[in-house]
Amino acid sequence: MSAHEQFAEDLALHALGALPADERVVLEKHLEECAACRRELEQLRGDMALMALATAGPVPPQRARQRLLEAISREPRRAAAPARHRWWTFVPWAAAAALAAGLVVLWLQKSDLQQRLADLQNQSAQQQAELQRAREVVSTLTATDAMRVTLVAAKTPPQPEGKAIYVRDRSSLIFLASNFQALPPQKTYELWLIPINGAPIPAGIFKPDVHGNASVINPPLPAGVEAKAFAITVEPESGSSAPTMPILLMGAGE
Repeated sequence: MSAHEQFAEDLALHALGALPADERVVLEKHLEECAACRRELEQLRGDMALMALATAGPVPPQRARQRLLEAISREPRRAAAPARHRWWTFVPWAAAAALAAGLVVLWLQKSDLQQRLADLQNQSAQQQAELQRAREVVSTLTATDAMRVTLVAAKTPPQPEGKAIYVRDRSSLIFLASNFQALPPQKTYELWLIPINGAPIPAGIFKPDVHGNASVINPPLPAGVEAKAFAITVEPESGSSAPTMPILLMGAGE
């Protein structure tokens, strides 16, 4: 294994800001001596920046269990103070009313805690899903067998550019677009996978933001398709099953 392959995943995690401190020290020492890895890190940071412009989501709160325990500890404790009454001063209806009120309070407290617990469980599930998604992105970006394609258009300042990273064995595709022009409301850009054999396969639609950036992350694709190239066309807003000419950008594997 070469030094570059050894540090490939560390570079991607470092670009995401998720590399542990001890591993980061080793990586930074390596970066001081390796120009190739420094270039790769800058490229990954650029890719991450483009994805950040096109994809964002809420970050679930951490320490969910601790927050639940703290919420429970803050709940007021209600206990009936012992009192002595002579039997002839006891009023049955007052006791029944007090018991009913206590039951209502306990029921409300239970419902509130159950709702808080359900919310924390949902937030934890979202956090796990986001973590798994980040791992999949890092795996695709650092895969040694990934097909890396850059799509360009000539004579158009600023020059639109698209970068496709495709892993055939996992049918995993990440596409990053920059400097794309805005389209009318009824139109959208569509990415196409051009296979070695057969018709072009739809690989996701996208609309650029105000800066001309967009991304397509792991669209549904047939398993094991060998790609010859990728292309972009302008289609109706819902997308098309076959490309509409002309092809705006196209690129083959490096």
